[in-house]
Order: sequence, then C-alpha cells, then structure tokens
Amino acid sequence: MLFFSKLLLRLIHMNNGIVFGAAGFLLLLSSFLIYWLEPETFLHPFNGFWWVMTTVTTVGYGDFYPKTVPGKLLGIFLYIFGIGLISIVISKSVDFIFAYNRKKEEGKLRYKGENHFVLIDWSKHAELAIQEIMKSDPAVDIVLIAQHAKTPVSHERVHYVQGNPVQRQTLDDANLSKARAVFIFADETTDNHATIRDSAFIDGKTLLIATTIERHFNHLHTVVEVMDRDNIPNFTHVKVDEFIVGTETVSRLAVRSAFNPGASKIVSQLLTSQDGGDLYEIGKRPHWRTFRDAFDELLREGATLLSEGEHLNVNRRLDEPIPEGARLFVICDADTYRKLLG
Repeated sequence: MLFFSKLLLRLIHMNNGIVFGAAGFLLLLSSFLIYWLEPETFLHPFNGFWWVMTTVTTVGYGDFYPKTVPGKLLGIFLYIFGIGLISIVISKSVDFIFAYNRKKEEGKLRYKGENHFVLIDWSKHAELAIQEIMKSDPAVDIVLIAQHAKTPVSHERVHYVQGNPVQRQTLDDANLSKARAVFIFADETTDNHATIRDSAFIDGKTLLIATTIERHFNHLHTVVEVMDRDNIPNFTHVKVDEFIVGTETVSRLAVRSAFNPGASKIVSQLLTSQDGGDLYEIGKRPHWRTFRDAFDELLREGATLLSEGEHLNVNRRLDEPIPEGARLFVICDADTYRKLLG
C-alpha cells in the first residue's frame, strides 16, 4: 500500500504527457487483460474496457464484473492504483482548463483565426466599436490589443492580447497578417497607467503604432482615430486608409442637430444599424452607364444609392458616366443587400 502511495505521489509531479500516457496504457492493458482472463464473462474486449472505466471512475453499474480469482485480483489492483491514477488525470485536466482560462483572460494566448478585426488600445470608443462589429457580423471574431492586466471585455468572440502594439511579437500574437482590418484608437494612458490629455502625445503614440503596422503589414485596411485634425499631415508617409476625428465628429453632429432637429437620430440609426437600414458597398453592373442608371434600378430594388466612394454628390452627377472601379455605397436592409448581390 505504501508503494502505491509513493508511486501516486511521484505521478502527481510528473510531466502531464507521461501521466496521461500511463493512464491510457493502464486502461487499454486492463481491458484486454480482463477479457483474456474471463472471455466467457466479458465476451468482447470493449466490455472489458467498459468494466475498467466504470471501476476506475467508481460508478460500478454491476452489469459486468469478474468471477474468477485472477479477475478479482485485477479489480483490486484497479481499486488501489487505477482509481488514484484516474483521479490525478482528472485533477490535471481541471488544472489545465483553469490555466488556459487564466492565460486567455490575461491575454497570454496567441490568436490563430483569420479574417478577424483587430482593435488596438482600449477606450469607450473601442468598446462601442466592438458592440457594433458584433451586431454587424454575428460570426466574425475580434482581437483586442491593450496593456491591461486582464481583459476589459469578456465575450467568446473577443480574444484579448496583452502587450505593446509597437512590438512585432504583440502584433503576431494577434495574427495581424491574416486580419481583415485594424482599428487604432486614441489612447490617453501611458505605460505607467497615467492619463495625459495632450493631443500631440496621444496622436504621436498612434503614429508610432501605425508606422509599425505599415512596416510589417502594409496590406491591411487601417482606420486611425486622431485627437487633433491638424496632426493628420504627420501621417503623410504612413499608409492609413481612413482617419476619424472623434471629438470633431461629436461637435459637428451636435451643431447639425441644433440647426436641424433630428439629424443626430438619423446619423445614429445609420451608424448603429437601427431600423434595419445599413450602409453597404456594391459593384458596378455591366449595363449601368451613368449614375442615373444605377440610381433608378437600385431604387426599384429597395436600395438608395448614397455615394461614389467618399463623394456624396451622386444626385448632382446622375448623367455622368460611372468610372471603372467605382465604389458604390447604398443604404438598404440586409435582405435587400443579399438580393442585390444575388
């Protein structure tokens, strides 16, 4: 008995692979051994495996049990050693699950998925962006890169990576090379968790991150939030697809709402996919020659042609030819969009 106790204590401190291998070997060996000892009782090796499993897990259904002395001796061995070994396996499995969840919560695990969105730095804007992404696409994953001790958002579709986004290893841990797009949000905190309101410091940090991404992953669609529009020219030599001036957007929307009551609600519905309407990009159809051709046909199909790229003056260009490679944006619901693509 003392021998088995010492052996089990040594197994607790052994490598997990050895313990799991020993447990598997014991289960298989015992299954075939009991069948070899009592073939008339167990009829098939699987029945032997069933009896071994019900024994070491202390379930003991009693539908199969040994009737000879050698078989009973094997059962006693499983009572003494097998149950202890399986208990160690279960304990190590639980420890592994807890360790995995702890590493995931602390952002220590590498993300291996593809076609995901990457958000860099945590803020209220980043939180709202996560909510909107999950509403817009119920299947896409999101990877958040920040330097918090634990993930600031707990959701099965949000994977947290802790680290400095100017370091290549952190970006690789987020699998940035396989991402669909990356969002860089303005971050007012330093590495020491102090808060700085200086827009030059904040946008300078954002510029450094954007430079790192452009250096290693210049194929990515990059969206950057800046605090001061005057700092945008400093990004001249860095590939940034779109800039968002957070405070300016809020201020302008507030003014528009004052002059045109209800304007903010319209913009909010468009930005948050409320009432079923959303903004989608479609390709030019071969038979469309002018913007009027596209506008009229889309209107009949339940969609409104809003812009060509970033140009919102389509209604004044209806008789102009649609240029090749034009990016046409429409407002419609999801069902209409699927019909347009079909």
